[in-house]
Amino acid sequence: MDEVIFYDTLRQGLWVSVIISTPILTVALVAGVVVGLFQALTSVQEMTLTFVPKLAVILIVFWITMGFMTETLVSFFKVTIVPLVAGV
Repeated sequence: MDEVIFYDTLRQGLWVSVIISTPILTVALVAGVVVGLFQALTSVQEMTLTFVPKLAVILIVFWITMGFMTETLVSFFKVTIVPLVAGV
């Protein structure tokens, strides 16, 4: 395998991982800021208050975007990885 092909495939794989993880990370960030703001305004310093809402929101967003993530990964493998393995 040529170095250029290897690094290009690696770059594409990293970009796909960024695209797939963006919805979950964005929602986790927003939920963390909202919970942190709520804690600062009410002076409630409970550790489970930060964990449970973020986990719930992340699970909901993961469930909603699961189809998009699957389509993106399958497309990446069909277009990029399978032809490299097959030698096409």
